[in-house]
Amino acid sequence: MKPHELRAPAGARKRRRRIGRGNASGSGTYAGKGMKGQKARSGGGTPPHFEGGQQKIVKRLPEQRGEPNIFRIVPTVVNVGRLNAFVDGDEVTIDSLWERGVLSSKRGPLKILGEGELAQRLTVRADAFSETAKEKITAAGGTVEVIEKAPRQRRSRSRRSPFR
Repeated sequence: MKPHELRAPAGARKRRRRIGRGNASGSGTYAGKGMKGQKARSGGGTPPHFEGGQQKIVKRLPEQRGEPNIFRIVPTVVNVGRLNAFVDGDEVTIDSLWERGVLSSKRGPLKILGEGELAQRLTVRADAFSETAKEKITAAGGTVEVIEKAPRQRRSRSRRSPFR
């Protein structure tokens, strides 16, 4: 098949309705706008936020100042007590937590918090730990490994124009 042989399927391209072109067209006289009124006038009609005279939702909502931080990083948190799902000597990572069903999603960096007790000796690899979590893991004979990520490259602010 060549580009010049391509055709749209039947019914995909519909001709526009030519309103106000005589009564024989089926939409003459009032051109489908009925008789008089706000919606019959040129430029008439109500704005999208109009609610029939009821107070607009925009005005009913409280004023919210500022904008949310779009760069905020929300960590995936797991308490030390949930690590008892592992066997003695296992290595705990975000993937292994997800496979065991401890986590419902792998989004964001993993942070281990210190609620609960740990009975196994585990090697825990995560992006961040609370102080109590570190103490409980090492007290159980396990090791704590912080995953170090490469720092992001920042673009320099002073970009000189090539036309200077």
